[in-house]
Amino acid sequence: MQINFTGHHVDLTNPLKEFTTEKLEKLTRHFERIISIDVTFEVEKLRQIAKASVHVAGKVFHADASSEDMYQAVDGLVDKLDRQLKDHREKQTSH
Repeated sequence: MQINFTGHHVDLTNPLKEFTTEKLEKLTRHFERIISIDVTFEVEKLRQIAKASVHVAGKVFHADASSEDMYQAVDGLVDKLDRQLKDHREKQTSH
């Protein structure tokens, strides 16, 4: 699984990258065949925004989350992606 980080008006620090990578690796427990993930961090005034696109075979999942703290935004982002991948896997197994 390849993870690409991009920052808009944000300095990408190693602790932020490590925290995000650790959280995103948990997505593989629901769907093992993740090809790549593109993560974008943004700051708009007081809002910290985390966006991601998860590329799997034949499909791309998008999610975003915002908070006053970037780490909370990443947590919300991973929760949304986890739910989408879980639903996708359940659809595949039911067919």
